[in-house]
Amino acid sequence: MRLDLDGISARIDDRPIVDDVTLTAGPGEFVALVGPNGSGKSTLLRTVYRALRPSAGVIRLDGQDLWRMRPRQAARHRAVLPQHGQAIEGFTAAEVVAAGRHSRRRPLERETSTDRMAVTTALKRVEMDWAADRLMTTLSGGERQRVLLARALAQEAPLLILDEPTNHLDVGSQLLLLDLIRSLGLTLLAALHDLDQAAAYADRVVVLRDGRVAGHGPPLEVLTPAFIEEVFGVRAHVGPHPITGRPHIAVASAHGQVTDAAPEQRVDRLLAKEKKMGTSAGMTCESARRQGGLGDDR
Repeated sequence: MRLDLDGISARIDDRPIVDDVTLTAGPGEFVALVGPNGSGKSTLLRTVYRALRPSAGVIRLDGQDLWRMRPRQAARHRAVLPQHGQAIEGFTAAEVVAAGRHSRRRPLERETSTDRMAVTTALKRVEMDWAADRLMTTLSGGERQRVLLARALAQEAPLLILDEPTNHLDVGSQLLLLDLIRSLGLTLLAALHDLDQAAAYADRVVVLRDGRVAGHGPPLEVLTPAFIEEVFGVRAHVGPHPITGRPHIAVASAHGQVTDAAPEQRVDRLLAKEKKMGTSAGMTCESARRQGGLGDDR
């Protein structure tokens, strides 16, 4: 499914939050929204999943005006994964996922075998079928988020909207969730606060600043060190990840200490300083260096 936002503006309490945003996500494309806190990422997403009507502009799904669709029709076209998995009291994982099937049934129609199969398939797809009968309150944050992803998949919508889906998750759960999302083959529009994750997983990024588009395009073309410092106020190193080979962004405070020395040079400086101070730490550093434990890039 193709998503087009054309000149979208949005206001909250008569205060402008998003101003004249235009973007496109092609079929099967992963587009990440990034930007400082308060830049309008979540507000823009709310206009796409119809929680906030735009004050100007048009949102189209395969050429159809999203805000002219009936609610049930819109739900068949787009699904939403919120920021973090709520501990929904009194419901099992399977019951939560089954809620994603409502838009696929007529009003008052009972659950069908097709619905039950869709729930089972969705849970298996996110590797949570073992928890079908578990109460949501007994699951971890990462597990709840995967159940909510299964609920979105059960809708069978071709567009998935994600609002900081890795928020509050440990690093292992974050990467597992992003790997799952990236493998779905759906059109994806996600707000991400982690620039490294956006660069590694997204096909294109859209950078928001003060509610407007500050940059857009392939991650490595947009997220240059100079641009990152301008928008986010941090220094950055951009290059291939040493393990995965994917685009990788490392950031540091703009006010921290800067060094351009190689690891071996830094060790030599440290040894000289320690010897000058007459400490015994120099022996420790020298021993560590001989054993490859300090300044070793292997």
